Amino acid sequence: MTKMTTIPVNYSNLRAGIVDLLNAARSAASRSVNTLMTATYWEIGRRIVQSEQGGEKRAEYGDVLIQRLAKDLTASFGRGFGSRNLAQMRSFYLAWPHENILQTLSAKSSTSIASNKIQGKSQPIQNRANQFPLPWSAYVRLLSVKNFDARSFYETEALRSGWSVRQLDRQIGSQFYERMALSRNKADMLEKVANSEPIDFVTPEEAIKDPFVLEFLDLKDEYSESDLEEALIQHLTDFLLELGDDFAFLGRQRRLRIDDTWFRIDLVFFHRRLRALLIADLKVGKFSYADAGQMHLYLNYASKHWMKPGENPPVGLILCAEKGAAQAHYALDNLPNKVLAAEYQTVLPKEKLIAEELERSRREVEERASVKARHRDE
Repeated sequence: MTKMTTIPVNYSNLRAGIVDLLNAARSAASRSVNTLMTATYWEIGRRIVQSEQGGEKRAEYGDVLIQRLAKDLTASFGRGFGSRNLAQMRSFYLAWPHENILQTLSAKSSTSIASNKIQGKSQPIQNRANQFPLPWSAYVRLLSVKNFDARSFYETEALRSGWSVRQLDRQIGSQFYERMALSRNKADMLEKVANSEPIDFVTPEEAIKDPFVLEFLDLKDEYSESDLEEALIQHLTDFLLELGDDFAFLGRQRRLRIDDTWFRIDLVFFHRRLRALLIADLKVGKFSYADAGQMHLYLNYASKHWMKPGENPPVGLILCAEKGAAQAHYALDNLPNKVLAAEYQTVLPKEKLIAEELERSRREVEERASVKARHRDE
């Protein structure tokens, strides 16, 4: 006689409780990793500043120190410790100096710090981790805000309202602090932001896959978003060159600096028939209005600094890819030469063709990564 088995009546509650427990544990783990990593970067910045200054600012010495340190740390730990990242850590310490951190610690921790300072010891990283509740990428974005009051406001509101890094970036970019300062309904503005839908909510899995975290923990993922983007850029470079000899390839990952912010353009071509620079930017995800705004920033910069006499205004091409739905968009609005803009659409490849190539390239990259992962596990 077959014995019947039944699911307990309270199974749904049991399952829901375990799911909540696991989600809470994963969220706590991702927050712990981020705070520990950020505190470590702050400490690295502190040691760089102490070493390079020695009581006085010496810019040349600081540059040499960071370059040498970047070379040695990259050789030992891989990506994540380049000169640009180390410079950000240095700036992070200068923007959140030791005195400010000490003021926020508890009396017990302060006593411990004083004891360690007397003994000549550096404070354990764990004691500082709780002072940096935002992810490292959020502090990097906050570094671009030079006004101390504005930076403190954005940091406080990011914590209070639970902003993601993308939401923080959007609020800074829209000058929310300046708009609120001029508003007569400050409370309403703050309440509206605090009650906004968390459309940019980041799951623990997504947080752990952040390239900074992967590099900090030395985790080996099948591929990170930066790896995928790198492979797609390489593939698309070849694809565009295969369309004909009108595309003269000028460079990849070309850097430009505006104010104190560094930007990186994925691909730069010169189109012979158009007699214009072609600037292509790849977005691993859906197209958004922010992508168009960033492209226009690139085009304005290229028009002023890269365009040579006799050339037409630069052309912007935004390439967007997402698993299951690829799309391509031309950034043509508000360009000064409308006749040339019409010619862009006849000379450059069709959006559908680019979309199909993006999807094919992505599948190929993912399949290649999957094969490598299987071979690694065998």
